[in-house]
Amino acid sequence: MDKYCVFGNPIAHSKSPDIHAAYAAQTGQQLTYEKRLAPLDGFAAAVHAFIAEGGKGANVTVPFKLEAHKLAGALTVRAQAAGAVNTLIFGDDGSITGDNTDGAGLVADIVHNAGVPLAGKRVLLLGAGGAARGVVLPILEHRPAALLIANRTVATAQALAEQFGALAGPGVLSACGYADVQGAFDIVINATSASLNADLPPVPASVFAPGALALDMMYGAQPTVFMQFAARHGAIVRDGLGMLVEQAAEAFLAWRGVRPHTADVLQQLRAKL
Repeated sequence: MDKYCVFGNPIAHSKSPDIHAAYAAQTGQQLTYEKRLAPLDGFAAAVHAFIAEGGKGANVTVPFKLEAHKLAGALTVRAQAAGAVNTLIFGDDGSITGDNTDGAGLVADIVHNAGVPLAGKRVLLLGAGGAARGVVLPILEHRPAALLIANRTVATAQALAEQFGALAGPGVLSACGYADVQGAFDIVINATSASLNADLPPVPASVFAPGALALDMMYGAQPTVFMQFAARHGAIVRDGLGMLVEQAAEAFLAWRGVRPHTADVLQQLRAKL
């Protein structure tokens, strides 16, 4: 049976084994998928050990996505753009290819699950770290009218905007600090880690256009502080569970060549939160 796993530290909380087990059952694929705790100073060794055991691929979560990027001998276009890797594909020749399915997962959740098109919309992306970096290219591929990256450190947001500037139309992509965010947006995405500390990115309530979609990449049994704030100001809110399920489907497709259906799996996971 082909072996897959997810590497992280910590890793006990990961829902990836449940998701991939459901996908394997649904598609009739014969595989096993487990959690692997990699030492903070031993990620590469853990990956090579797994390959030696016959591993065919792996997901990578916090804090190893940058290390996975360095470890991969080849990178997909979206992994190059993201500067981080969350999916590894191991070739029979010993090759390691790095992919990043986070952005595709986010976009699939917004467009297919939430039913909100990105084309022609004004999008506000809060944060300019690794989580934000992975989603810029997939969002731009859907041709929004505008994508504004807002971040506490303005220079980081500007560097990210400059990196992708050539891929966006004139005037589409811009960056600023939180205090300088102006106007209302159709889609507001929280890619910061503020929700982990029950905190909010300091943006005004006026960023939410009437009926805007506000999505927090974090998820839990209860709405995050950001989701509560957005809902109070008229937004339709969504957490990151759909993104998690969709990025896993992208990884499964990369490994097995078949795309699983996500709706039932998302529903099952939601019920267990």
